[in-house]
Amino acid sequence: MLNNLTECEEGDGGPNSQGDATSKESSPFINSSTSDVEKSQQYDGKNMALFEEEMDTSPIVSSVLSSLANYSNLTQGSKEHEEAENNEEARKKTVQAPRMGTIMGVYLPCMQNILGVILFLRMTWLVGVGGVLGTFVIVFMCCSTTMLTAISMSAIATNGVVPAGGSYYMISRSLGPEFGGAVGICFYLGTTFAGAMYILGCIEILLIYIVPAAAVFKMEGLEGAEAEAALLNNMRVYGTIVLTLMSLVVFVGVKYVNKLALVFLACVILSILAVYAGVIKTSFDPPDFPVCVLGNRTLVSKSFDICAKTMVQGNATVTTKLWKAFCDSEFLNATCDDYFTNNNVSQIQGIPGVTSGILAENLFSMFAEKNTFVEKRGLAAVLDPEAPLTNTNRYVLADITSFFTLLVGIYFPSVTGIMAGSNRSGDLQDAQKSIPVGTIMAITTTSIIYMSSVILFGACVDGVVLRDKFGEGVNGNLVIGTLAWPSPWVIVFGSFFSTCGAGLQSLTGAPRLLQAISRDGIIPFLRVFGHGKANGEPTWALLLTGCICEIGIIIASLDSVAPILSMFFLMCYMFVNLACALQTLLRTPNWRPRFKFYHWALSLLGMSLCLTLMFLCSWYYAIVAMVIAGCIYKYIEFCGAEKEWGDGIRGISLSAARYALMRLEQGPPHTKNWRPQILVLMGLDGEQSVEQPRLLSLTNQLKAGKGLTIVGACVEGTYLNNQPQAQKADQSLRKLMEIEKVKGFSQVVISSNLRDATSHLIQAGGLGGLRHNAVLVSFPKNWKQAEEHHRCRNFIEVVRETTAAQLALLVPKNISAYPSNGERFTEGYIDVWWIVHDGGMLMLLPFLLRQHKVWRKCKMRIFTVAQMDDNSIQMKKDLMTFLYHLRFDAEVEVVEMHDSDISAYTYEKTLVMEQRSQILKEMHLTKNEREREIQSITDVSRGSIRRKNPSNLHPQRSIAEESVTGGGEEKPEEESVRLSRPRQVQLIQGKNATPTPTSPTSPTAPTPAAMSPGEEVQMTWTDETEKTNNPAVANPESIKDMFNMKPEWENLNQSNVRRMHHAQRLNGVIVKKSQEAKLVLLNMPGPPRNRTGEENYMEFLEVLTEGLNRVLLVRGGGREVITIYS
Repeated sequence: MLNNLTECEEGDGGPNSQGDATSKESSPFINSSTSDVEKSQQYDGKNMALFEEEMDTSPIVSSVLSSLANYSNLTQGSKEHEEAENNEEARKKTVQAPRMGTIMGVYLPCMQNILGVILFLRMTWLVGVGGVLGTFVIVFMCCSTTMLTAISMSAIATNGVVPAGGSYYMISRSLGPEFGGAVGICFYLGTTFAGAMYILGCIEILLIYIVPAAAVFKMEGLEGAEAEAALLNNMRVYGTIVLTLMSLVVFVGVKYVNKLALVFLACVILSILAVYAGVIKTSFDPPDFPVCVLGNRTLVSKSFDICAKTMVQGNATVTTKLWKAFCDSEFLNATCDDYFTNNNVSQIQGIPGVTSGILAENLFSMFAEKNTFVEKRGLAAVLDPEAPLTNTNRYVLADITSFFTLLVGIYFPSVTGIMAGSNRSGDLQDAQKSIPVGTIMAITTTSIIYMSSVILFGACVDGVVLRDKFGEGVNGNLVIGTLAWPSPWVIVFGSFFSTCGAGLQSLTGAPRLLQAISRDGIIPFLRVFGHGKANGEPTWALLLTGCICEIGIIIASLDSVAPILSMFFLMCYMFVNLACALQTLLRTPNWRPRFKFYHWALSLLGMSLCLTLMFLCSWYYAIVAMVIAGCIYKYIEFCGAEKEWGDGIRGISLSAARYALMRLEQGPPHTKNWRPQILVLMGLDGEQSVEQPRLLSLTNQLKAGKGLTIVGACVEGTYLNNQPQAQKADQSLRKLMEIEKVKGFSQVVISSNLRDATSHLIQAGGLGGLRHNAVLVSFPKNWKQAEEHHRCRNFIEVVRETTAAQLALLVPKNISAYPSNGERFTEGYIDVWWIVHDGGMLMLLPFLLRQHKVWRKCKMRIFTVAQMDDNSIQMKKDLMTFLYHLRFDAEVEVVEMHDSDISAYTYEKTLVMEQRSQILKEMHLTKNEREREIQSITDVSRGSIRRKNPSNLHPQRSIAEESVTGGGEEKPEEESVRLSRPRQVQLIQGKNATPTPTSPTSPTAPTPAAMSPGEEVQMTWTDETEKTNNPAVANPESIKDMFNMKPEWENLNQSNVRRMHHAQRLNGVIVKKSQEAKLVLLNMPGPPRNRTGEENYMEFLEVLTEGLNRVLLVRGGGREVITIYS
């Protein structure tokens, strides 16, 4: 909307306006671009010069007020809504459409939906079975539930403009698309089954009270189950016919249904007035409705003509039709039914009148089992318990087993329909005023009608008549009709037309509700039902509604269908109350209802009542309804469209997250609660794509701890200039996280250099107590190459910073060789080399990995190193005991490493390492030149080391160890230099510089002043001078004299020599034991304290892990992460 208004505002600038030819300025700052003449003229005289640069994104208030005031009331998010906003003609039609007030728009529609079939067909039976007190409790409880729901609904409906969509719109926008979709479907199913209930009520009135002869399956002469089956089959046949006719009427012309609504409502009101008139008349002139009773059992009126066994005709006593029904002949000496013989026939008044005192008799409940007799309370009867029951079809029988909760389920549909006003919010003049007033007035009126009906029915009608559900004892009349004035037919036809109208209304409203849900797009498989005819009528939704309604018709029993729709309506009302309570308790800034008479306690009470009534009605139906709603909820959560409607569930999440974060701040977690909260440092290429996606695969495999995951990346530059690159990088991270199924957060930091950006991530990642405690970063690949040297330095800084911050550090080497989430290891080992104690990280990580399907079948082996003075046997026992207490299943092996002399290979490797560091230190080269220098020195150094490594000098390294290169990084090509050739360093300035031999231990370098800026400085190794100055090395036979080169070795840093010696020996042992392992975990040595030995540190790590395919270097965070205690 605002974009359209902005374009219109720009269009007012005239033909010289450059709004269409010039791209819009995206920067929100005032001085971001020079203002042109047109723009200054456009806002000249409007006092908007200070904001003229922001008019593209923030139009002036006067241009948006009219559109905001004339907000369209169509369903938000639909295509029609967008078209209505852009179509001026459609908008005018919407504004000029006649709007309804409170009475016509809310009050009367709610009255029509609330008063209906249950009042006319079941209310008297409910009073007779449940008693006046019990039924009054049911009515009061149900009416209280709807009143509390109406209060909550009024608060939601007056909290802003409510487009057409009614309860579904309110719930979905208050509780989110998941709850909205689930409750919307429940409300739709409830409305659909309500249509089935109204149709069944219509057929019941037609076949029992108006034209019983129209029954397809004849019930005369049938008893028990056969008669019941015939009645249900008739309901199914005629119900299907009526459903088809009503669906055709709705399909052809909905406008006729709406026009007939007032006629149907008039029928309801006239029927109720006729009942009240009949009640008043009974006080002075009770109607004559005799009921014949045999003993205390009520007789079916169609089985006799005179309520007597015999009668005097002339001077003779003759038997009646009733005698013939119970005896084998019409003669006085005939054999009769024992109960008939032992009990007298009496006649009682069915409607004694309001002043008769019958209320006391009807005060309490009288529940009965199915097929038991409807008996008169207080009348004596002679009954032989051993006598078989005969002629049961002559008595009025209970058709179902009655109990209190059944009555609740049957009655509750009579108080539904309170949403009728909110469903018409688009047609109201002032919805925020009319919905609360009209709905509460309608509920108050109908509650008074229902409660007064309970008392009046109990005070006017005898109990046997009340419990006679189908009026079999009063000549087949509708029981409530016997009370009406002037004629029972007023009630019969009034209830018939009201049920027809209610059925049509349900078949009209349910498809539109389904269409609204479908067009919101939150349930993908329902999208087809969002389409309809050209005029918007939901054709496909009507077809589905008819099919679901047919299910209710097949059930065929009004008493069985009523609890089903009660479940769905109660589910809907429960979530309306929940939505209001949540919004009130969360105190969201946008929660400002105009309706002030609400409270969160009332909403919670209403929600509790709804939940209670659900399980009172039918606990198994309640569970089924909840399962349906839960399945829809999870389906929308996983497969539905992501919608952000500012719902209350998001508010709950925010409040719960804030509360949990505050709790986490109270102290560090206990060791038993420790889990890896991982910060993954990802590298990006020039296109802002992830360089090493296998890092996230490893992260996913480590997530059995269910901890926090933050995937971080760094972008070099400034925030204002490089924000688009950061957004692109964030999208790449999110996409990869979705592919690798890593649940966590992505974070991209922009800084002037990558080193600072990485430091910012380590320092500022997480929030409060929910921060990372481990950092996962890949080992720098090809770190000796010039272009990768900055990554080497960054890596060492990460090691230093994680150590200073007491964070654990996980460094996978050769990450490209790690398995993806789709791979499976069917066998193999995960080897742990426990060199120093790190708090248990080395033990915990393989356990977490083995929870993942990739590593599940791998076994765990733990190696530890024993020194000369250690008892290796006792160490193994202690380690096995420790693992037993930790509940880890692992093989244990103690490796003995005896002291040995330092080999010449170690000295030579240390010498080359120190030479490189010393040369770089003394030459003071520029950064780029130093990176090139490192590469040249590295290449020759590695070749020289290989040449200086004969097997007779260090027999502890086997040929197999030397040949294992598959898992390490790529080695540079070997130089074509002869074996064991000594090295000399020379500096070449320009192309024709003269070589200057220098000693390896004391290289010379020209000072910066001696070189011109344009001269190229290079470092290389010369061949001729090497042969001249070191004849012993040039001769292969003199290799044994290398041990005499003490002057060079004595100047070496003995600490570096020891570290290199230990790295080589430990690497040899690890390669020997774990060369075939799927993964090797070992302690990562600490970083150098000063910055002078950074390259040395990387060389130590390289030597330590050489010859291994997959290595995970681990540094603990300085705290225990596992415990033996429960």
